[in-house]
Amino acid sequence: MHLADLLRGFDRADITFSYAGPPTGSLDVSAITYNSQVVQPGALFVARPGHHADGHHFIPDAVARGASVIVGSRDGAEFALPGSVGYLRVDHPARALGLLACAFYGQPSRQMAVIGVTGTDGKTSTVNLIAAILDAAGHTSGLTSTVDFKIGPQRIENETRFTNLEAPELQAVMAQMVAGGVDYAVIESTSSGLELERLAGIEYDVAVVTNITSEHLEVHGSKEAYWRAKAMLFERVDPLQAKEPGPPFVTPRVCVLNADDASYAFLSRFCRAPILTYGIENPGADVNAHQVVLRADGSSFAVALPDGTTFQVESPLVARFNVANCLAAIAACWSQGVAPEVIAHALATFSGVPGRMERIDAGQDFAVIVDYAHTAESLHQVLTVLRPLTRGRLIAVFGSAGDRDRTKRPEMGAVAAENADYFVITDEDPRTEDALSILREIAAGAVAAGATEGVDFINQVGRREAIARAFAVAGTGDTVVLCGKGHEQSIIIGTAKLPWDDRRVARELLNATSVT
Repeated sequence: MHLADLLRGFDRADITFSYAGPPTGSLDVSAITYNSQVVQPGALFVARPGHHADGHHFIPDAVARGASVIVGSRDGAEFALPGSVGYLRVDHPARALGLLACAFYGQPSRQMAVIGVTGTDGKTSTVNLIAAILDAAGHTSGLTSTVDFKIGPQRIENETRFTNLEAPELQAVMAQMVAGGVDYAVIESTSSGLELERLAGIEYDVAVVTNITSEHLEVHGSKEAYWRAKAMLFERVDPLQAKEPGPPFVTPRVCVLNADDASYAFLSRFCRAPILTYGIENPGADVNAHQVVLRADGSSFAVALPDGTTFQVESPLVARFNVANCLAAIAACWSQGVAPEVIAHALATFSGVPGRMERIDAGQDFAVIVDYAHTAESLHQVLTVLRPLTRGRLIAVFGSAGDRDRTKRPEMGAVAAENADYFVITDEDPRTEDALSILREIAAGAVAAGATEGVDFINQVGRREAIARAFAVAGTGDTVVLCGKGHEQSIIIGTAKLPWDDRRVARELLNATSVT
């Protein structure tokens, strides 16, 4: 692709380009990347400042590997580039990377309807619920999530551990969606992805929030900045901007907010498109669930829509928070014209999401649940859901990630102390932090909430050993819930990413116990 073609439309995006040398519009660009190690001849390399390294330091390496164009925020004269290499100076390289990736891959978001889902908890479940409803309505959906990518009927595991891929990789996936006939892309849109501009250039038609608590303060610095990053999604739903060429149908623009959540008042200030709210037993919500019945094998509830229509939902998903996730999906899909009977059928037959309240059964006389809960709020939700479903003791195994938000560690300890009968604090992904130090920070919150170490809980470095110790104390009728890893297929210790799967390890330990 010619560089001139990539640069078309950037005035509208408020990106200012200046040339360090002669006009470079005739240059051909074969790929776009931010990683100098993967540069191939003809690639455009974006020198993006980061938390750990400044991409400008890698410009010589990119040039040596054959880059034809360099994009950076510093004066190109600093780098003594050869005459065959063009340089584009931009104010915000990360944003430029996203916009250039959109252009390079043919603006995929302009050829599909795009629904973005953000929130602290429940994003992956809600994304999958929306996709299931759209498929039931005759659409061809695609999705990107923490767990996997969906391109029509095809599922591809997300092995990166990033909910939002870097912009070039994400746009490549979205281009595959277009090629695969997808007409609705459902994008799990994180605060980090928005703040770091991985989602730059995506033209959203619908924005949905689940809830907002506290998370990723290591990225955003404060709760206020975290909430503001979430709000970026809703600002980007522009009711007046036409897509060209656009999806093959009219796509109503709407912002879907949770009327039961503290985020409602905050986010509503940033919405330019019409707002559609949802809530549980909340007559003030546009989409309201009432007559809610929660069971061990699922839930049922009636839904009232803004047009006066009511219908019944039977869902295999357990817990009140999953009722809220269903409502978010109902509101999003109803706004797109999906009929209530189609919504009800899709929810009744939804198969769930791996690692979300997933049961592990190896014939043991106690229940084992694997869940992704990794914040204080989500841990609280899981424990309060499982409490009435547990005849015996409720036992939790959990930790908190290293090199990440430390403020949530004592909060998670307090939640466990207040809601579990016994718990084992262990590794989640310690990364470069000392594992035992992380456990002690969590334990401090548990002790402050009244728990006694050695009686109500233990610290156990080594996740496999922690799970084994939880199973060893579990008896008939107890529930052991393994929190924090969910679907993930690795654990990060130091800088090494090691194979790991809570579900596999649980089965191995349970089977070994049954044999002995």
